[in-house]
Amino acid sequence: MKFGKEFAAQMVPEWEGAYMDYNLLKTRLKEILRFRQRTRPPTATAATRGGLKRKLTLYRAFSGLTQRNHTSYNPMSKPNDDEDDNQRGEEDEGSQSYQTTFLMASDEGGEYELVYFRRLDDEFNKVNRFYKCKVEEVLKEADSLTKQMDALIAFRIKVENPTGWSHDDRKAQMTRLASDVAASAAALSATTPSEARASSKYFQPINLMAIEEGSMSHEQSSSSDGSSSHDEDDAEKEEEKTKNQSNNTNGNVVRLSLLEVLDHVKMNNTSETPRSTIKGFLKVPRHTELKFTRENLRKVEERLKRAFVEFYQKLRLLKSYSFLNTLAFSKIMKKYDKITSRSASAAYMRMVDNSYLGSSDDVTRLMERVEATFIKHFSNANRSKGMSILRPKAKRERHRTTFTMGFFSGCAAAQELTKQCLSVCSFFGFIVLHIVMYAANIYFWRRYRVNYSFIFGFKPGTELGYRQVLLVAFGIAVLALCSVLSNLDMEMDPVTKDYQAFTEVIPLGLLILLLVMLFLPFNILYRSSRFFLLTCIFHCIAAPLYKVTLPDFFLGDQLTSQVQAIRSLEFYVCYYGWGDFRRRENTCSSSGLFNTFNFIVAVIPFVARLLQCLRRLFEEKDPMQGLNGLKYFVTIVAVTMRTAYVLDKGFTWLVLAWVFSAIAAIGSTYWDLVFDWGLLQRHSKNWWLRDKLLVPSKRVYYLAMALNVLLRFAWLQTVLGYNLVPLHKQTTVAIVASLEIIRRGIWNFFRLENEHLNNVGKYRAFKSVPLPFNYDEDGDKDE
Repeated sequence: MKFGKEFAAQMVPEWEGAYMDYNLLKTRLKEILRFRQRTRPPTATAATRGGLKRKLTLYRAFSGLTQRNHTSYNPMSKPNDDEDDNQRGEEDEGSQSYQTTFLMASDEGGEYELVYFRRLDDEFNKVNRFYKCKVEEVLKEADSLTKQMDALIAFRIKVENPTGWSHDDRKAQMTRLASDVAASAAALSATTPSEARASSKYFQPINLMAIEEGSMSHEQSSSSDGSSSHDEDDAEKEEEKTKNQSNNTNGNVVRLSLLEVLDHVKMNNTSETPRSTIKGFLKVPRHTELKFTRENLRKVEERLKRAFVEFYQKLRLLKSYSFLNTLAFSKIMKKYDKITSRSASAAYMRMVDNSYLGSSDDVTRLMERVEATFIKHFSNANRSKGMSILRPKAKRERHRTTFTMGFFSGCAAAQELTKQCLSVCSFFGFIVLHIVMYAANIYFWRRYRVNYSFIFGFKPGTELGYRQVLLVAFGIAVLALCSVLSNLDMEMDPVTKDYQAFTEVIPLGLLILLLVMLFLPFNILYRSSRFFLLTCIFHCIAAPLYKVTLPDFFLGDQLTSQVQAIRSLEFYVCYYGWGDFRRRENTCSSSGLFNTFNFIVAVIPFVARLLQCLRRLFEEKDPMQGLNGLKYFVTIVAVTMRTAYVLDKGFTWLVLAWVFSAIAAIGSTYWDLVFDWGLLQRHSKNWWLRDKLLVPSKRVYYLAMALNVLLRFAWLQTVLGYNLVPLHKQTTVAIVASLEIIRRGIWNFFRLENEHLNNVGKYRAFKSVPLPFNYDEDGDKDE
């Protein structure tokens, strides 16, 4: 694989604009190469074609590169008065800006090289400034985590020893602590790579400190301030004399200083529950007094563990960002040397190495401190366990998954659909089609580098690939078709023919089986994904009582396209709940109560989305959420008008149903294209699209817009209930419902593409993790 493709593949998707534009610089080099090929003398060309390999001497020797503001980070270095004047620096709002002076611009073709170096300097300054800005952000976050760790240690002391230590207990605790620290250090040293041990002694301590639980001796606390020199022997002897006298009081002093942290700390209630929502509505303060219980200690440790894992991922991405960009500058300069037969890469890379991008080791030191702190405090000094949490392994694609998926798809395709299958399997068919569309979404999201796992908030290493999703879809399809075959076989078998009631229960048994598999608590069948889905479904049901996140309203939008599946569930309740399966009669359609509920259940997904919009309007004070809620309210009114028309066949209800349905369809289509997809921008460089497109072909967007408008008629059918004459009513309903699911699948891709581009525009590659403790000064700042 060429470096350009590898470079693009390893980028952080949300930081794509902050990386060096490798392809643009290659284009500048190609311009230089084409100019040199055009101006190459015929003799040199003939000699080259003849196979004579010798170094060209047609170009002057390269006189060198100088960098403005080429400042070393060594404080002992002094500027050389003999340096060229072009080496003077320019300060740009407190940040360094580098500029290369090309001394051969007057040569033939020098203007091409001058343009190349100007663009190269722009790219380097962009990368250097972005990296420095992000490092400053993580250093501030490290200070915040340090304060959280101070509070955690004090909280542990208070929970484990609420009444304090006696003198004998304190001495035993100090002895145990010293032995534990020694054993922990030995174990950590044994499991730490030699390179890390060798390099760690050159790093000075940073703010993020690993704090010991319990009492500390005076020597331990003072040793962190620095090593003593040989000229301080007298002071050490004096300290040795007073050590025994102060030993009895040091434990209490240090313990008191640790516990004093708790006087300035309150518990930050970050859990989103109906109770917290009601308190927020009543404007009850979210910060509560500390309650020193083991349950609260466990919650605090879990929150801090998540915060440390997320913080460590930031550091890893920053380190990768620095390494990839440094490597890219090295590669592009080597290409320049090869094309121009110069030796400029060494001088330029010295400047890169001396810049903040190449010389700063803050990220490396922070990673070492985070690893040491996490291993010590959250994994019981077990390095392998701690590192497995900090660096989760990527999920490997298994051949058996692909084989099983293909086998199930073949079995499902081999089954012949019958009229009985259409009535029994319609619910499962809608679910399978939706899962297949979601698998297609995952495939194209990965192909066009849409970071869907970050957008949805999946735990790293647990997100499913499109093969796993297709395996689930075809597995459900095989189970549904097998239930139909079992039903038909029992109908034709003389032995089981008399057990008609039992044969009718097979579809219900399949539904119960799928529900059991969905709620199964064991770590099988993608448990994390199942629980994630159940959590989102519960949040949709209790929409106004939980904070609305993107997975929640995204699932709510999916449910609005599964109206017919929800009606199928209603049919299951009626058919099996009212006992029609015993008589093998369908009396549900003749029941007025069933027909009324047939439209009420269709409103439920839209009501959930309306409540989610109202919740976001209340929290975010965003008027766009009010408009979005108005869109769903109009849809609810349209469904209600249709319900009234079914109950009372009047021309007035029919007109109202058509009018509100048309308004809802037009408003929803406009919202899809403009707000959800970000298209129809008048001043975009891509005509009526948007400036940034992930799919190279613009025709895809125009086709998707046209399909979205056309397939909205399928959505109208779910409200108005019009039928196509040549087809059976159930067939028409199934086809139209399937078209709406396909429309939703197309909508999913462009909706997440737009969300991803919003993250890219804001360089938002991380999610904020709420911290468990709130300091008084933090509260004052917030106010």
